[in-house]
Amino acid sequence: MSNPATPPRSLAEALRARDDASLAVLLRARPDLVTPVPTDLTQLATRAGTRASVLRALERLDRFALQTAEALAVAGDPASYGELLGLMAGDGGDPLVAAALPRALNTLRDQALVWGDDDRLRLVRTAREVLAPSPQYPSPTGLGPTVREATSGMSPGRIQEIVTTAGLPSTHDSVSAADALGKLFGHRKKMAKLLAAAPAESVEVLSRLVWGPPYGQVTPEPAAHLRWLLDRGLLLPTAPGTVVLPREVALHLREGRAHREPEPVPPAVEPTATHRPQVVDATAAGQAYTALATVEELLKDWDEGGPAVMRAGGLSVRDLKRTAVALDLPEPVAAFWVELAYAAGLLASDGEADERYAATPVYDEWLDRPPAERWAQLAQAWLTATRAAGLVGGRDAKDRALSALGPGLDRSAAPEVRHRVLALLAGLPEGTAPAAASVLARLRWERPLRGPQQRDDDLRGRLARWTLSEAELLGVTGRGALSAHGRALLGAPTVEKAAERAAERPAGPGDKLPVHHHRPAAALEPLSPPEQAVAAAAAGRLLAPLLPEPLDHVLLQADLTAVAPGPLQRPLADTLGVLADVESKGGATVYRFTPASVRRALDAGRTATDLHAFLTTHSRTPVPQPLAYLIDDVARRHGHLRVGAASAYVRCDDDTVLNEIMADKRAAALRLRRLAPTVLSTQADPAALLEGLRAMGYAPAAESAEGDVLITRAHAHRTPHRTAPEPVPDGPPPPDGTLLAAAIRAIRAGDLAATTPRKPTGTAVQGGELPRTTAAETLATMQAAVLTGDTLWIGYVNAEGTASQRVIAPIRVEGGFVTAYDHTADEVRTYPLHRVTGVAELAAE
Repeated sequence: MSNPATPPRSLAEALRARDDASLAVLLRARPDLVTPVPTDLTQLATRAGTRASVLRALERLDRFALQTAEALAVAGDPASYGELLGLMAGDGGDPLVAAALPRALNTLRDQALVWGDDDRLRLVRTAREVLAPSPQYPSPTGLGPTVREATSGMSPGRIQEIVTTAGLPSTHDSVSAADALGKLFGHRKKMAKLLAAAPAESVEVLSRLVWGPPYGQVTPEPAAHLRWLLDRGLLLPTAPGTVVLPREVALHLREGRAHREPEPVPPAVEPTATHRPQVVDATAAGQAYTALATVEELLKDWDEGGPAVMRAGGLSVRDLKRTAVALDLPEPVAAFWVELAYAAGLLASDGEADERYAATPVYDEWLDRPPAERWAQLAQAWLTATRAAGLVGGRDAKDRALSALGPGLDRSAAPEVRHRVLALLAGLPEGTAPAAASVLARLRWERPLRGPQQRDDDLRGRLARWTLSEAELLGVTGRGALSAHGRALLGAPTVEKAAERAAERPAGPGDKLPVHHHRPAAALEPLSPPEQAVAAAAAGRLLAPLLPEPLDHVLLQADLTAVAPGPLQRPLADTLGVLADVESKGGATVYRFTPASVRRALDAGRTATDLHAFLTTHSRTPVPQPLAYLIDDVARRHGHLRVGAASAYVRCDDDTVLNEIMADKRAAALRLRRLAPTVLSTQADPAALLEGLRAMGYAPAAESAEGDVLITRAHAHRTPHRTAPEPVPDGPPPPDGTLLAAAIRAIRAGDLAATTPRKPTGTAVQGGELPRTTAAETLATMQAAVLTGDTLWIGYVNAEGTASQRVIAPIRVEGGFVTAYDHTADEVRTYPLHRVTGVAELAAE
């Protein structure tokens, strides 16, 4: 093992010097390193240096930490902290950069992207390859290659000419000449003197290249001002017709800075408006209730079986448009509610041969719960879902249309972005609405876009914009500001203030406010599933006192309308929805009574007496005479005609009515035939006969084979039991404390077995290989160690065939087993001797 006083020579040695808490920070920040658990710290270091893992870690750095890594990629290897500070803060020394640099460097160290002491900082080799300048992939800093790199293919004579023209003495080789030229360009005073003699046109050329890209084109016979730069190495050829500005020259012109605009401080989230918290909570609560009503209306519309599932999956454009018309919403908003109901497990495909979408049994359970709990279920599903409804109507990478409820809508970054946007809102004073542009700017600082392709497809920016609008639709925010129940949804409720506001109205007998400790926005990390359930329940309890109480009455008008001044109790709303048609929705819902709606209620088994009693009971105003006449008139004619199966027949005790039907030209299509003075028959089916007679203005009733009136009710179609769609994670989930502790313990144990010194044996053992001895040698060494108390190094293969190295102190050997204290597992274990590949004695300390 390395001496703690000596600097580490590799990333593995640097990791070996860390304590368990530091390793836990690394594995929590880069969970891909612990899946599966590495066998030792050398394997952990190797895995941390793979390209896929490094790219994932770089993508999760904030802008200043990434700028620090980019500066290290153009610094020396190794670089000192002073050199790094100069590249970040420049010759003038930016105090904000100097103050923020230790934090950024610690972030890179914590994530094993940088290792070494402050005087020997090393960027992981893969990260340097990704971030360092090259002709194919310019550096994000805009810097080009060093003088030595740019002159590596140049002829020795040409290099000596450049050195001499620059005012330096000639050297004995090309390497020393390039070094001398690089030192000249890096010397501030000498370089300033050299540029002072440059033509103005030459300085203009340098100014155009200084911030990148550093490459330019020249003709075979360059102009005089370009020739002046080429002769002194201020521009160096890299290919025929192409020149580059050396890194040392650019840094001089930049006054030592690697970046044009270092961003050590995250941009603030700017407020646009401030409202009283009571107003925000009330507005959000009203929108939350509208959200519940919208989801109920959607699934009620699909109650008898919703749209068909397309062959490729999802809703067709026509079905989405029809749903949007039924909900009186724009299509993108309708797609959001459809996707939310799907994410909450309230609707799914029924799995039949003619597959259709329908409500699930969970929907019926959801309807029976209190409104606040129903909202909490929707809000939790929205916050954790990886499906992004905003993508509906777009195209995927293969130019296929993305449809609601269809494949291709999962974006693993969606839950993280939603949580982070709400956390930024939670960091503002209560009642403060942020500027959307400042929220997007903050997110871009926290997760900067690295490549041109990512900049063209700013998915996180689009997800953030959708989050702001969807949170308002769902009632998580009100007037753009985060509500009290929205804060609770994140796990940081301001319960005390919410309780004060709730005290303004009388609470129910079971209303209790939970007691939570407020967590600042900076500490609002995503919650685990159990914590999410607790937070959602707390949010529901905060919302409950703010929701309007359902009403048990309506106001009947003389123009055959009824006004519901607020939300209605469910039995009242269900009955009124059958008896009347919804004419307008909003704060007050207007229902209109028509002959068709009254007949619908009579078809459902209600009598005229029942309808009169219902209206009298639930109206705060007297039942208008026109409405009473309408009910009595429709009821008088309802069932006067009877339709059965002949294929179909019509019977009526009043033969004059049947005479009128036979004489009506509109009845010709029904092909009616009189069987008796009071009976007509037809070849049409009963449903078509019913519709035809109703179109002629009659009010027939269907009857059964026994002659009883058939009561027609909507048939509620339900899918089999379905589980809500599982979110699609972005790589392995962050390990919890238990897994971290076990993983670190296993890595330490494997490292102990791999690095413990051993006594020399006759057979050479390469690093990582298991010791190999015969069965007799293994048994004899084990028995001797029991007597002497020595510690041994063994190779062991378990029942699954997994090989490992272990350091043990044998206690007892009998019956083909060895019982020993296993230093790698820190416990006493028993191992079958036939699974031990070999044994070796450890060297004395």
